[in-house]
Amino acid sequence: GGAMTTAQKTAALVLVELRANDPEATSALQVARARLAAGSALASLRRFRLFELKGELPSRDELEARMHHSTQFWNPSKERGTLLGEGSAGPFGAGEVVLLVTERGGERGPAAERWWRHDGGARIEVREGVVWAMRWEDGVADEGRAESLAVTTSSETGLLCNPHAQDWRLLAAGEALPADWISRRSATRTVRARKGSGS
Repeated sequence: GGAMTTAQKTAALVLVELRANDPEATSALQVARARLAAGSALASLRRFRLFELKGELPSRDELEARMHHSTQFWNPSKERGTLLGEGSAGPFGAGEVVLLVTERGGERGPAAERWWRHDGGARIEVREGVVWAMRWEDGVADEGRAESLAVTTSSETGLLCNPHAQDWRLLAAGEALPADWISRRSATRTVRARKGSGS
């Protein structure tokens, strides 16, 4: 891609995953298969932490270097961080439905923002969320099924998001991740209309 001008208002996404097996994802997969109708044929469930950096960001190379020499975003001995390019679909397969969950009113990362300024960066906004990637055995990326697996509306549905305290947004399979995914989500705060009560 072309060089970014220094004072350009831009956004970037960084995905962080554990290097070893993720016990939280493993446990959620087991519970989903055992207890939820939408989870009975779930083939895999992966969890990532997602950071959105927004503001006057340096070039991609400098941004990557700065993130790699900090422990603000991930622990290099336990985790792997990846800076996603503009319009990237990330490490997600064609059959995976991707869900972003953020704490309502708590997605900003003031410690990381202060560190960035101290490290000589411009003033930026850092937001954090959790991303879940769901894949079913039949390979069909069904958003209705994903929503019923993810969002807790009763004891029979939902495992990954409490809609009373968290915001969530589904990304259709294969869709590129918007660079301002978290701030765009929290700016609109619209909850998708419930589609009937059918499964």
